[in-house]
Amino acid sequence: MSEITILLLYLLAAATFGMSRMPRFSARSQLLFLAACLAAGAGLSQHAYALYSIIFSGGGLALSVGNTVSMIGLELALIGLIAAYEASLRGISAGLLLLAAIVAMAGDNSSSAVPIALAWQVHAHILISLLSYGLLTVGAIVAVYAMVQERRLQAGRLSTVNALFTPLETTEKLLFGITATGFAGLTLAILSGLTFVDNLFAQHLVHKTAFSLLALLVFGTLLAGRFFAGWRGNRAIRLYLGGFLLLCIAYFGTRLILEQLLGRSWS
Repeated sequence: MSEITILLLYLLAAATFGMSRMPRFSARSQLLFLAACLAAGAGLSQHAYALYSIIFSGGGLALSVGNTVSMIGLELALIGLIAAYEASLRGISAGLLLLAAIVAMAGDNSSSAVPIALAWQVHAHILISLLSYGLLTVGAIVAVYAMVQERRLQAGRLSTVNALFTPLETTEKLLFGITATGFAGLTLAILSGLTFVDNLFAQHLVHKTAFSLLALLVFGTLLAGRFFAGWRGNRAIRLYLGGFLLLCIAYFGTRLILEQLLGRSWS
């Protein structure tokens, strides 16, 4: 029942954030914005409580692929709510909350994962990694959003739907801001992993680390290209999505292969 409630609250928040940007609802935009914030806040509270009771149960961390996906959904919803305080970003907020609803339902909010007792340093490494991944996931959504926006502009498509789009320059600034913050978080996650995680070979973490380093290299190249050569547009978007794909392989790809095909665990 709680999963259905979370889904409905996120969908309601997404719809009302989107409506608040449409010209036909301009007279009620503030009321719609407040309603969306209440719905998103209520959904976030229930989602966070459900995940906390599962992940931090039994004196350790219980992180199955399913509830890790659900945790990323929680981050999407939180960032969507925060971004909505800037009126021009409420179209993006609607998209983030819509995706958070889908991800929350796709994730497995169950207690099937076995809690693993770990040192606090390893706990910190895992949480930093998840936060960084969630932020870079938001960046991927913003990158796709910018791609769609640029194509619409090139095609000269003018409609009321354009009200949902942030100015392209603002979208690109947001994307590179997320890239810089995510790059810093990913760097810290990799360094903390190399420092605090013992015996990478025994824990089958070499492939994960290698793909994470490749993703870090791609994001670093993108930031350098932006700073020194002014990269933007399709080149920047494609490079970002390439780095994000490597990051997906680093976590989900290697984990699924280890656990589902080889029957091994990371810990």
